[in-house]
Amino acid sequence: QVQLVESGGGLVQAGGSLRLSCAASGRFVSSYAMGWFRQAPGKEREFVAAIGWSGGTPYYADSVKGRFTISRDNVKNTVYLQMNSLKAEDTAVYYCASRETAQAVGIKVAAAIKYWGKGTLVTVSS
Repeated sequence: QVQLVESGGGLVQAGGSLRLSCAASGRFVSSYAMGWFRQAPGKEREFVAAIGWSGGTPYYADSVKGRFTISRDNVKNTVYLQMNSLKAEDTAVYYCASRETAQAVGIKVAAAIKYWGKGTLVTVSS
């Protein structure tokens, strides 16, 4: 069983930055791809970013490319999402996600995710 715990959310002004962290625990978790999704009020949960077990080429949603960076530390079993140039439309609950796959491409679809964190709220004021 894999457990994911997010942290780092909060209130930030537009143009500002935040770094989210996701601490993962469980067997083989360092060999799984990890990712981030977000859900704004009244909207469906959407893919944000994903990274494979060894790092490699990450995937990003078009809406965050060039502004967000995903990374991981397999020693600490932690995944990070550095968010820069934040916009009001980035306001959402951000969820850490994983499944038993090594490749980042396997994390792009919410319906395929097996493990979810409880989420951390990011609010961007304009």
